[in-house]
Amino acid sequence: MINKECSSIDEAVGTIGSGASIMIGGFGTAGMPDDLVDGLIRRDVTNLTIISNNAGNGETGVAALIKAGRVSKIICSFPRQADSHHFDSAWRAGTIELELVPQGNLAARIDAAGSGLGGIFTPTGFGTSLAEGKEVRRIDGKDYVLEMPIRADFALIKAYRGDRWGNLVYRKTARNFGPIMAMAACCTIAQVEEVVPLGVLDPENVVTPGIFVNRVVTTGSMQAGGAPQ
Repeated sequence: MINKECSSIDEAVGTIGSGASIMIGGFGTAGMPDDLVDGLIRRDVTNLTIISNNAGNGETGVAALIKAGRVSKIICSFPRQADSHHFDSAWRAGTIELELVPQGNLAARIDAAGSGLGGIFTPTGFGTSLAEGKEVRRIDGKDYVLEMPIRADFALIKAYRGDRWGNLVYRKTARNFGPIMAMAACCTIAQVEEVVPLGVLDPENVVTPGIFVNRVVTTGSMQAGGAPQ
């Protein structure tokens, strides 16, 4: 019997070790798998490479990882915003490396990894420092830069509901990077508001099929009366 459901957050992240590359879903706080990140912090792993839309907000999620000194490199589109003080401090101290990737390129490179592509040519970044050292090609009169796929050892994502096979549905904008990250990682771990019996999820509404998901864990927030996000 296929059953990908974990009994706890700590079990779900239990095989993530130091030096791992980890995709973390979310657009700001929307869709951020905070419980999985908190479980990762409890593991006391270090030297992590994080791939995410931004470098953290406030005191939770990616920001909490950086504050705890667990992140040696981050690949993201928006490293700075009003509440990115933990990234700012680490950057000024020279304890974190940044690879800045335009948001469209970030999504396309992750999608390329999940789709099994060897790379993509994109016009974004041509003629800027972001294209230095990369292959440039003129196609149909327009200049493009070769960008390589972004893969990861693990993906931590948040969905609305899942079943024991790992099929996932999302809630509104919380969907964001989750589906493509699930396809681009060796091991995808999803936190959900509720694990439902097989057959409850309408196949037409399943965004991430279970073939791309290795572990599912419920946060229990619905049972506790919390509103899904």
